[in-house]
Amino acid sequence: MNDILPEETPRWQIVEGAFRQLMRAYGYDEIRMPLVEMTDLFKRSIGEVTDIVEKEMYTFVDRNGDSLSLRPEGTASCVRAAIQNGLLHNQIQKLWYGGPMFRHERPQKGRYRQFHQLGVEVFGLDGPDIDAEIIAMTARYWRELALEHKVKLEMNSLGSNEARAAYRDILVKYFGQHSEHLDEDSQRRLHSNPLRILDSKNPDMQDLIEAAPRLSEHLDESSQEHFAGLCTMLDDLGIEYVINPRLVRGLDYYNRTVFEWTTDQLGAQGTVCAGGRYDGLVAQLGGRATTAVGFALGLERLIALLDDARVAQAAQPPHAYFIVVGSEAVRTGFRLSEELRDNIPGLRLVMHTGGGSLKSQFKRADRSGAQLALILGDDELQAQTVAIKPLRTEQHQETVAQDQLTQWLSKYIHSN
Repeated sequence: MNDILPEETPRWQIVEGAFRQLMRAYGYDEIRMPLVEMTDLFKRSIGEVTDIVEKEMYTFVDRNGDSLSLRPEGTASCVRAAIQNGLLHNQIQKLWYGGPMFRHERPQKGRYRQFHQLGVEVFGLDGPDIDAEIIAMTARYWRELALEHKVKLEMNSLGSNEARAAYRDILVKYFGQHSEHLDEDSQRRLHSNPLRILDSKNPDMQDLIEAAPRLSEHLDESSQEHFAGLCTMLDDLGIEYVINPRLVRGLDYYNRTVFEWTTDQLGAQGTVCAGGRYDGLVAQLGGRATTAVGFALGLERLIALLDDARVAQAAQPPHAYFIVVGSEAVRTGFRLSEELRDNIPGLRLVMHTGGGSLKSQFKRADRSGAQLALILGDDELQAQTVAIKPLRTEQHQETVAQDQLTQWLSKYIHSN
């Protein structure tokens, strides 16, 4: 788990701010869920025979003897909240959320035990059009962040729950005939979660996995039509994708559409956004049968992809730094600063605190990145003026009457 220091937070503000704007543009509403849930929620939704539940969850027993877990992902919590608060009965919900998740796994580049996700969940729509919309949203998000050339879209269809169950039996038979070539994890998953064997990164098993029966050859007709409809819509939008028949996702609740946005710039762990359909999860967790689709993206990995130039362009240093020399100047400066903030929406103004010489205050003004220094000393107090010195250009210092300062600064900000 790591601290996010002040020099890093502008990157976070860029990706979070762009996501909020995207959600408003598409008509999605924010929901906020607790960090801690009953452990059983994740066992029932994610699946007991998954790495997350078996190895990675932070689980503890509270004073009442209840088993609680820090949330390892957001979908299960969002479904629980929607059921518990009556959001799903005869309603369509388009929701988004963000915040920290927790998994006890080996830390690596862009992956921490406390990590952060932004996610979207849509309930009550079953056509391929909503699948296309959330993928189009992510494609637009990459364009907003100038990352469209760093990621690629991979998709697959897992079919209906019935088709997936039939395919599962086919896989068990296939891998069972080659059990001597399976690693320890895959042998353990053979009868509990054989689709996850297809997702194995073990290089010694890749030939065996490549020769395995393909799910696409065993899809039900309805799922084939659904996936074909999705592909047609993405083609119409000009969104490029690759169909990856080995893409199964790591969680048990997925069916039909699954997708990942991946990059080759972060090492072996290249997924920056992933999602898909989970039409059976609401009923599985005690609600009425409700179709659902969503995605989550990892902020640490996304931030690692941002160009430094993009961050510098979005940085917002102060417009002005108020330098005050002498106790009377401090009092007047504070009053003027608050008046300026009241009257100039969006003004970024740093008021100097802590005393110090004129020279030391100028050094702090320069380090702040401010465009202007507002200077108030004895001469200015007597004349009821403020001196204004540009710090980033060669323009000359000028003097403005205190009662004209709001008008001068407002004009300067809107012209720069």
